[in-house]
Amino acid sequence: MNKLTPTHTFDWYVKWAASVLIIIALLLTSNHVYPANLVFNLLGLIGWFIVGWCWHDRALMALNIVGISIMTNGLIIYVIDVFKI
Repeated sequence: MNKLTPTHTFDWYVKWAASVLIIIALLLTSNHVYPANLVFNLLGLIGWFIVGWCWHDRALMALNIVGISIMTNGLIIYVIDVFKI
């Protein structure tokens, strides 16, 4: 089987780092570790948005910008709740 994506390039490292961050976020979510799960998820989504940008993949960018917006909203709500703003 031939690989379609190159290895050991900038986007390759970002792709794998972002994937690991999202897996950590999933583990944190399943163990109710809040808001760390949002932070790890946000970082993973930002990473995958960058990959989408590198690949000129609008669907990947759109999906991840929506996820970034949702995670950012969750973090803002958390800060408002904790600091009683």
